[in-house]
Amino acid sequence: MKMTKIDIITRPEKLEALKEAMNGIGVTGMTVTQVLGYGLQKGHTEVYRGREYAIQLLPKIKVEIVVCEVPVERVLETAKNVCRTGNVGDGKIFVYPIENAVRIRTGEEGPAAILDPKDI
Repeated sequence: MKMTKIDIITRPEKLEALKEAMNGIGVTGMTVTQVLGYGLQKGHTEVYRGREYAIQLLPKIKVEIVVCEVPVERVLETAKNVCRTGNVGDGKIFVYPIENAVRIRTGEEGPAAILDPKDI
């Protein structure tokens, strides 16, 4: 069974809606990291104590998901629908093939390592 990793980098305020939507399509786990990003948004300027500062790295979240049973296209469509505002800064999605996965506790490898044991 093919395993795929999907990285979703988007606005922090989209996290809760994204988690709920992923649970709704059967994604059982994810890793979430707070990151800083620089892209087409090019940052913004802020005034602090009367001085103007250029803020080029903007706060984003990175959601990492590995799937083997949930179709990749379904994850992509769901993420696009949830994260899209139509404005610059909505984020990016990256898709990678996964060669192997290992559940450290049991030593299970491959898809068994990422699936819920009750679903196997």
